Amino acid sequence: EVQLVESGGGLVQPGGSLRLSCAASGFTISTYIMQWVRQAPGKGLEWVSTSNSGDSRTAYADSVKGRFTISRDNAKNTLYLQMNSLNPDDTAVYYCQGAGARGQGTQVTVSS
Repeated sequence: EVQLVESGGGLVQPGGSLRLSCAASGFTISTYIMQWVRQAPGKGLEWVSTSNSGDSRTAYADSVKGRFTISRDNAKNTLYLQMNSLNPDDTAVYYCQGAGARGQGTQVTVSS
């Protein structure tokens, strides 16, 4: 069974940092494009970042470029999202997705 489990969310002050993790099971992330998406309150899903398989290429939404970094540890079968310089607009439920699956999400709240 393909499964993705996110963790690492929480409450952080503006300007702070968080690192999200996404543990995969039932498939090997090294062979799949993996992504982070988010959903802010009252809004639709927004693409955040993509990590290609094989060539290490990454891509970011303009809203997070220069602040967020996607990475993967294929040995641990885990995807990460390092988020720095967080601001209230980053408040959302963050989901990882790949291999046709999406996790249950982890809440990130940026507030003073």
